[in-house]
Amino acid sequence: MLITNIETIPGKNIVKHLGLVQGSTVRSKHVGRDIMAGLKNIFGGELRGYTELLEDARGEALERMKRQARGMGANAVINVRFATSSVAQGAAELFVYGTAVVME
Repeated sequence: MLITNIETIPGKNIVKHLGLVQGSTVRSKHVGRDIMAGLKNIFGGELRGYTELLEDARGEALERMKRQARGMGANAVINVRFATSSVAQGAAELFVYGTAVVME
């Protein structure tokens, strides 16, 4: 499945628009990660625990979007965007969406 954040894929033609597809996941912070993040705020450096959390969340949301697109008969998702929102104290949603299409 082709995934892109642009409206077209060079060398490919859109033969059918299938509509909006989306995937999301809600993740909460981990106490152990919060302790390490607090130390990193003092000493500086990458917050690896949060980086891994966000990488996992992006991957899960993308897989859910691709599964929905495949179910509609798509072979590509174009104009893909990510968004985040806070849903509760210490929990956030990562949301990905795009347009499912058939390309040749």
